[in-house]
Amino acid sequence: MKLITFKDIQELNIRPCQCFDWAEQMIRNKKNTILPPKISMKPFDGTFCNVMPSIISQTGNLSWGGVKIVTRYPNRVPSLESRILLMDAASGEFLALMDGTWITTMRTGAVAAHSILLLAKENFSTIGIMGLGNVVRATLLILEDKLPDRELHIKLLKYKGQEVDLAERFCANKNYHFTFVDTPEEMVKGSDVVLSGATYLPNDVCEDKFFDEGVLVQPIHTLGFTNCDLFFDKVFADDVGHVKNFKNFDKFKRLAEVSDVVNGVKPGRENDSERILAYNIGVSIHDIYFAASIYQLFKETGKLEQMQEIDMKEPTEKFWI
Repeated sequence: MKLITFKDIQELNIRPCQCFDWAEQMIRNKKNTILPPKISMKPFDGTFCNVMPSIISQTGNLSWGGVKIVTRYPNRVPSLESRILLMDAASGEFLALMDGTWITTMRTGAVAAHSILLLAKENFSTIGIMGLGNVVRATLLILEDKLPDRELHIKLLKYKGQEVDLAERFCANKNYHFTFVDTPEEMVKGSDVVLSGATYLPNDVCEDKFFDEGVLVQPIHTLGFTNCDLFFDKVFADDVGHVKNFKNFDKFKRLAEVSDVVNGVKPGRENDSERILAYNIGVSIHDIYFAASIYQLFKETGKLEQMQEIDMKEPTEKFWI
């Protein structure tokens, strides 16, 4: 079993559009997976530990499996960290213990960008953003790669100076025009897309009246917008099994999975007046597919042999007690 670190993955210099393609591939092929709901444990207020297993297939054969553990501890830097155990689902061989922090961030950003391109109204141009961490940066990187000529007006909700850091991060992109706002109401009102990367919100961020017709709301960590559950025209989820315990699940007007929209089974946005809510809660099939694709990249380039070997010194005989 190989050890694959955060630095190892960063050195591959994987393009943002490649992350988008990997996410889209798994969204399209979701039906060819085994995906139980994640286990989410919250030992303290503002913290969580999620355990996320899945098995995915390629060309009809179950070939990759694994489990991701992701934790949030607000006093840690970074507050979100994760690890992935990758296995060969056909043989049961454990292949790698991988850093999951890069994978989690980029696959989450890729899924968010995918839903924006799929479900936002045509020619969207204004995005309101709160929760200005790495996932939001990943989302903007991928949108930048996918829409190189689109001018976007981006309203950032001020928070501890992070709005300045984020705007400086993208200062080279002359199509991104940033403004800073003081309240969630300013961030939401007038936005075609509302994107939240906040990992902890105790309450909903603003009243119903601030959400314009045609808005797409995407709370990446599913927090802060439960009032939208009750009056938005459509709700889309990456997996119904992961949202069926939401308190307003039975009150959604219309619910479908993003995978069904991509495959033409269910309609997505049907006009520019619909208010749409995208609950991409985060499913491990994306993590495992990213991990498997990265493992294959290392293997194809011959770099896998250079990775540190983890020897668990397992028993070699059937009866060992």
